[in-house]
Amino acid sequence: MNKLNRYLESTLLRPTMTAKDVEQLLADAIEEQFVGVCVPPFWVKKAKRDLKEEDIQVVTVIGFPFGFEDTATKVAQTEEAIKQGADELDLVWSQTAFHSDMNWPKIEIAQIAKLCHAEERILKVIIETAYLSPEQIREACLICQDAGADFVKTSTGYAPTGARVEDIVLMRETLPSIVGIKASGGIKTLDFALELISAGADRIGTSSAKAIMEAHRAGSQA
Repeated sequence: MNKLNRYLESTLLRPTMTAKDVEQLLADAIEEQFVGVCVPPFWVKKAKRDLKEEDIQVVTVIGFPFGFEDTATKVAQTEEAIKQGADELDLVWSQTAFHSDMNWPKIEIAQIAKLCHAEERILKVIIETAYLSPEQIREACLICQDAGADFVKTSTGYAPTGARVEDIVLMRETLPSIVGIKASGGIKTLDFALELISAGADRIGTSSAKAIMEAHRAGSQA
């Protein structure tokens, strides 16, 4: 497919990642012109500085990986990440509140969406599909939509499973076209990435973005 690189968010969220790893991530992103790079808040300022005028979004995570923080803490994290230069914020929603049948996830997302949109930033909400039934996935998508999320994202990569084609299909059936879908978690091959895009994913978050592009080029030349 044309422009596969513009679906890919090259992701580096390993606990043991180093400055050298970040530099390689950014060099690869510039070479491949990925749509974005996803890094921990600690590395946002460097990513923004090094990418300069490149058309590559700096993405970071809020409340990662479990969403346990209270809303005030997540708001503070969001404000700081925006100040450091983040273009897009991937928020882990309050899983514990959702599984407790509380209305709090919608209230929290709405607060953070308002903050992001006031600063012309994009908000993606990670619902961690591994822990949700199909009915819960549908409900989660509607909560995110109603609260003003720009994208709904499948996974952190820290749950037992990541993105699944059937979940993307369900999410796309549930959400209006103005709300994007980011598939993430366990996406390591070109074939799987293409399958997820065909199912309705607008973004692919992957730590294998460079390898996926190399496989894409090899396939094009075959």
